[in-house]
Amino acid sequence: MNILILCTGNSCRSQMGEAFMRSFDPRLNVFSAGTKPALKVNPFAVKAMSEIGIDISSYYPKDVEEFISQSFDYVITVCDNAKETCPVFVGEVNQRVHIGFEDPADATGTDEEITSVFRKVRDEIKRDFYEFYINNIKDKL
Repeated sequence: MNILILCTGNSCRSQMGEAFMRSFDPRLNVFSAGTKPALKVNPFAVKAMSEIGIDISSYYPKDVEEFISQSFDYVITVCDNAKETCPVFVGEVNQRVHIGFEDPADATGTDEEITSVFRKVRDEIKRDFYEFYINNIKDKL
């Protein structure tokens, strides 16, 4: 099963979502991309994931254009901007799904305050993506 998780910068939410989906079931082919990819994965996202034993330090932002001709069972948008600017895929897309989260990259304050926002969004992504996996994917594999 092929899944693409899409957001704007591909630096936080989609990267975490990709890592969680891979952790739920190694049989899934999971990718993430952005409509306007950042230069690197947000270090607070790397830290938040490492705290729960998931290493995304080697992940990097990718442009959705790299995937435009591929086929996906699901294209999941995680931010409203990506939902609105989701490109037309040349490959087949069976289902488009929106599971939105606030952008932790917008957090301000001390490092601890920013880390706290990343942890909250990380936990929401894990919860919502696991629910999606259980309800839509697990029994189809």
